[in-house]
Amino acid sequence: MSAQPHEPTPQTDSDSDWPEHADGPQTLAELRAALAVISPDALTAFNARLDTATFGEDQAEIIAKARRTVAFANRAEAESSVASSPDETAGAQSAEDLWAHLDVRDSAS
Repeated sequence: MSAQPHEPTPQTDSDSDWPEHADGPQTLAELRAALAVISPDALTAFNARLDTATFGEDQAEIIAKARRTVAFANRAEAESSVASSPDETAGAQSAEDLWAHLDVRDSAS
């Protein structure tokens, strides 16, 4: 079934560096749980802002900011784990070594 003109088409070439709309917590319970992991103070501040916000755009903006907080915290964790992982290219040979080997091999023929 194809998408109707008013429906968005699936993106096959989306940028993995940017969070998609469906990434991250989808419910307030999931968002509160993720904020609690980051910081209990962040959860308390979120709940206070959400309780004082008016229904509609104010609440949507508060929820969007909290989702960005979670996304950036998760991204920082991922970047730090990648930075602390062992270098996979530590034992790899350089391109110059490869070309030198090929040159020696070709000149011997």
